[in-house]
Amino acid sequence: MIPRYSRPEMVAIWSPETKFRIWFEIEAHACDAQAALGVIPKENAEAVWRAKDVKFDVARIDEIEAVTKHDVIAFLTHLAEHVGSDQARFVHQGMTSSDVLDTTLNVQLVRASDLLLAGMDRVLAALKTRAHEHKDTVRIGRSHGIHAEPTTMGLTFARFYAEMARGRARLVAARAEIATGAISGAVGTFANIDPAVEEHVCKMLDLTPEPISTQVIPRDRHAMFFATLGVIASSIENIATEIRHMQRTEVLEAEEFFSPGQKGSSAMPHKRNPVLTENLTGLARLVRMSVIPAMENVTLWHERDISHSSVERAIGPDTTVTLDFALHRLAGVVEKLVIYPETMLANMNKFRGLVMSQRVLLALTQAGLSREDAYRLVQRNAMRVWEQGADFKTELLADAEVTAALSPAEIEEKFDLGYHTKHVDTIFARVFGA
Repeated sequence: MIPRYSRPEMVAIWSPETKFRIWFEIEAHACDAQAALGVIPKENAEAVWRAKDVKFDVARIDEIEAVTKHDVIAFLTHLAEHVGSDQARFVHQGMTSSDVLDTTLNVQLVRASDLLLAGMDRVLAALKTRAHEHKDTVRIGRSHGIHAEPTTMGLTFARFYAEMARGRARLVAARAEIATGAISGAVGTFANIDPAVEEHVCKMLDLTPEPISTQVIPRDRHAMFFATLGVIASSIENIATEIRHMQRTEVLEAEEFFSPGQKGSSAMPHKRNPVLTENLTGLARLVRMSVIPAMENVTLWHERDISHSSVERAIGPDTTVTLDFALHRLAGVVEKLVIYPETMLANMNKFRGLVMSQRVLLALTQAGLSREDAYRLVQRNAMRVWEQGADFKTELLADAEVTAALSPAEIEEKFDLGYHTKHVDTIFARVFGA
């Protein structure tokens, strides 16, 4: 991913230096296990560890790979240059390249998961803070983009909090799903390596041994992982889209923080655009772009092929780096989001009480009218508000059929805003706990 949408902590996980360091640790831990089993001399295993402080030369490994056309062999050749060819002759004993590559990929994905979980925690904290801050800030709810009934800004934030909390739980499960390792040798039969080696390497890397790995770790695990990232990205876009709608000039119930010196347009000095949430919408598309290729990687020929490899070299870093950046960008947007309660109230009153139509409808049915007749009476008065700019309550009070069923006091009571917010505390307790 380009630096513009990257945080250094996540980028570092995918650097060649980090990758080769993990490769080294896998090989060294495997040597320890082999020595403990008496397969290789203990001094050879110890000699490998003497390279633990070596800064592997990425350019040198690339130079060797240009000849060998094999990345793992290139690394092992470079390692032998530091350890000594005789001391290194037992490195990779009984192993195959996928043992190193697949186990390393999963280590990286686990580390990436931890950073993503931290990013989600920041988003959740911001949403929770803003939810409690605006628990009772009334705004109009909308369906199909049209005014529906009153809700609160706090409930909007709480809804997004609950959605992101589900995403976090899914990511915890995806992290566990991907936290496996395989040191099982060619076609995964352990013919040339004891399963105890795999158990030791996985224990040292905080992984679980893959129950059956063929020659590769099954890619349904990776498909689930990237699908989870795709869902989280969709949740980010869901929040971003709501903010973009709220910032529209005709709505302006909230807007992204506009910093001193910031410019909104090269042509129109008055502009204050929702550029961060628009960016988040685009980043979400990039994250979801990895989901279908990850699904298609599940199908491999027999015990292995490398059709998945080129895909994962791209989507592993790109997807985690992008989502990591997006989570922290979203957190910053929510933390600094400017809310306009007065505008929310003004927007809700724009159609002069029309949003209370359901309360009147229900009251008429409770007063003895059929639902069809009640609907007809309420809609008749509502259309005058839509088409003539009338006041809904005034029209109802002037309608003889309505007042025959409801007293003026009963009609007046149907316009109490508190009726719509009486269960906010109950919903908050469900979302955030007591």
